[in-house]
Order: sequence, then structure tokens, then C-alpha cells
Amino acid sequence: MARKRYSNMDPAAKVKTWKEIRRWQQERKGKVKDLTLRIGQAEHKQQELLMNNRSETTITWIGHSTFLLQMAGLTIITDPVWANRMGFARRLEAPGLTLDEIPPVDVVLLSHSHYDHLHVGSLRKLKGSPVALVPEGLGMKMRRLGLSTVHELPWWGKTTVGPLEFHFVPAQHWTRRTLTDTNSSLWGGWVIKRSDEHSVDGVEKNSAIYFAGDSGYFPGFRDIGAKFPGIRYALMPIGAYEPEWFMGMQHVTPEEAIQAFLDVGAETFIPMHYGAFRLADDTPQEALDRLFADWRRRELDSSRLKLLKHGETLVE
Repeated sequence: MARKRYSNMDPAAKVKTWKEIRRWQQERKGKVKDLTLRIGQAEHKQQELLMNNRSETTITWIGHSTFLLQMAGLTIITDPVWANRMGFARRLEAPGLTLDEIPPVDVVLLSHSHYDHLHVGSLRKLKGSPVALVPEGLGMKMRRLGLSTVHELPWWGKTTVGPLEFHFVPAQHWTRRTLTDTNSSLWGGWVIKRSDEHSVDGVEKNSAIYFAGDSGYFPGFRDIGAKFPGIRYALMPIGAYEPEWFMGMQHVTPEEAIQAFLDVGAETFIPMHYGAFRLADDTPQEALDRLFADWRRRELDSSRLKLLKHGETLVE
């Protein structure tokens, strides 16, 4: 049976050709970059709180797109990657917490199947018996890895785990793990909210978390904001955007990340997808410099931008 193949909302947003990949690889040979900046580790890590927490909403950045989220008594891991390498490149910064330092996991959220978002070794070592919430096309792979409870969702699909709703929302990206499985599974982001969330004057109570996964800039961000008003935290990628002619379909620039944050109407921006792996030609310093410059240009309140160190926990 032929595999189903997925595509972006914009039909022009297609996977780059091998010719374009070779052109990029030739270009990058002439670039000299300063990679001395390290995001660093949190000075005070809160492992004891995370182990015992049953009520507070917490957001802990492990690194790259991996977060440990706690909400309504559930522990959630996004895109679990504790790998020391990505291909031939060593990790730039150690994970903020080791696998032994995190509590048992109730839910695993996957945005898509790329290796820097789905690391099989990390997934298998998670504590607990987590429910896996995955894009369409990834369910069979997850079951083969030994996960007993797996839910595949399409864009705008919803499932409930305990007191939380998990909504799978669109992104502009692509997937591939082998030479033959291009776009055979879907990609997207997640909105997490309480099932009992109530509205005040027609606007939902401000506690939802939006995990954007990987995405180029696209009109879908506005659709997400319209469908989920009152998002509290937006976990947004800012890295792996250079060269923009090559990466623009699949990864936002820092400036586009801010626009996407404004499109979804979130209150607080938490950057991710930088500082752990060098996947493109930009550096962590460049990504942060551009982020700060555009934040100032737009005259946004500095309190709405929250940068986390690796292993740092934000407690609401």
C-alpha cells in the first residue's frame, strides 16, 4: 500500500531539492562563524520541586525543543532529545537536566519526526508509562518502540489526558527520517489547556501553553491565535534560519518568530530551537542579537520576553 504523503497549507512550501542542498553545503564552506557563546546552565535547578509538584504550572527548558512542562498535576515532555550528537556534530550545551533528574512522564508530545525532535534512545529512557501524542503517520513507529498508549492527531485534532486538552495545530515544515519516507507523517505544534478553562468577557482564561514545534512563517499562526485566544506562553523557535533562501520555508527567523508570537496573541515569548545543536549557519549569538533588536524596534514590553538557561524552571 502506498504511503500517504502530507503537504503544507501553502503548496509553494515544498521540500528543498538535493541540488539546493548541495548549493547550501558549498556556500557554508566559506563562512567563518563565532561559536563561543554558550547559553549556559541555570545556576539554581529545581529538581525537588519538579519531582514533587502536583499543582503548579512549570516550564523547564532541557534544551533545543525539549521542555519539561507541568500543568494540572501532569508532567509533559516535548520533543525528547537528550542525544550528545546530531549527525557528526557534538551537542553545544549539555541538557539542562539528565534523564535521571526528571520525574516520571505522563505525556510525550511530538511535533514531527526529524531526528533533532525525535530521538529514539531518549524516548525509550523516559521514566513512567507516558501517553504519546503524535502527528498522523507516526503512530505505528511509536507502538513499535514499545509505547502502549499512542494517539495520532491531524491538524486541529484534539485529545484529552486527565484534566488537560491537547490540540494539534498546523505548522509549515516537512518530515523525513529515511530516503523513502519524505512527508509520510505530519508536522505541527501543540496547544495545551485545561479542560475546565472558563471565559471572562468572551476571552479564555490566560493559562494555555503553545509549543510551536518547527515552522516557517505562514498565515496559520493567525488561525491558531483566533482559535485559541488568551495563550499564556508561546514556546517559539528562533534558530536554524540561515541561509534564509534555503531555510525560510521550514524555519522562522528571529523577526518572524516575534511576528508569529504576536499573531497567536500570546502573553509571554520563550525562545527555543537554538543553543544546543548547530543545524544551520546561524549562531546562538546572531539569533539572540536579532531577537533583541527586533523586540526593541517593535517597542514590546521586556517583561513579555523570557529567556531560560538550560535547566531553568519558570514557575507560574
